[in-house]
Amino acid sequence: MPITSGFNYRELGGYPAVDGKTVKFNKLVRSAGLDTLSPDDQQFLYDYGVRLDMDFRSTEERKNQPDKVPAGVRYDFNPVLAEDETQNSKTAAQLQAMMREDPGNGYQHMLQVYRDMVQTTHAQDAYKHFFDALLDNEKDGEAVLFHCAAGKDRTGMGAFFFLSALGVPDDIITQDYLLTNETSKNRVAEVLAEVRKNGGNETMVTNIKALFTVSTDYLATARHAIKNMSGDVQHYLRDVLTLGDDDIRDLQRIYLTK
Repeated sequence: MPITSGFNYRELGGYPAVDGKTVKFNKLVRSAGLDTLSPDDQQFLYDYGVRLDMDFRSTEERKNQPDKVPAGVRYDFNPVLAEDETQNSKTAAQLQAMMREDPGNGYQHMLQVYRDMVQTTHAQDAYKHFFDALLDNEKDGEAVLFHCAAGKDRTGMGAFFFLSALGVPDDIITQDYLLTNETSKNRVAEVLAEVRKNGGNETMVTNIKALFTVSTDYLATARHAIKNMSGDVQHYLRDVLTLGDDDIRDLQRIYLTK
């Protein structure tokens, strides 16, 4: 999306879904933080149809970098994790202090984050609330925007659950997830350049890159945790996120073209 004062703003419409249908446009937007939004970008989002801003970040992240919520848009604070376990709100200096020694630290940390987003009741309750909001988003041309700090992990899993409920094929869900690496590449390059400028070694660079990008391994870890808990994502949506058959039908009615 043409947002100039933020990054990783993406429309989820246009993907093929169940029964030959397609995900509607102007219904669901995923993004990184709204703390840097210019007045023009805020107006763009309102004109685009955004009427709800759902914030998946932690209390600390919200306090330190509050959303610039467009006028006329309702704000819904819904933390997926109690703290910013993704580390995407940390400064380069803070990250360097954490990531000095083991080059696998960042990668292993992210695998655990993805297990937590599937297995913890805190995350499950947040995604249940997310679906409640999606089911309330009935009016054509009105959109929900959901986001975290970088729009890749907590937001990525929200998109994964949503697209799965609509029957979007797994390979396309994976493509949408990995698109973050393209849309965020300039931000990642800036962070890594700052780390090197401040004397960070390649171990730090490797770890911080793992924290600031997405990987098929991360999504595979979430899928494995889902399989262990429920067998597959459709059963997880029903058994853990408590979406009934009527809820799934309503989601498909609201978000899919006829």
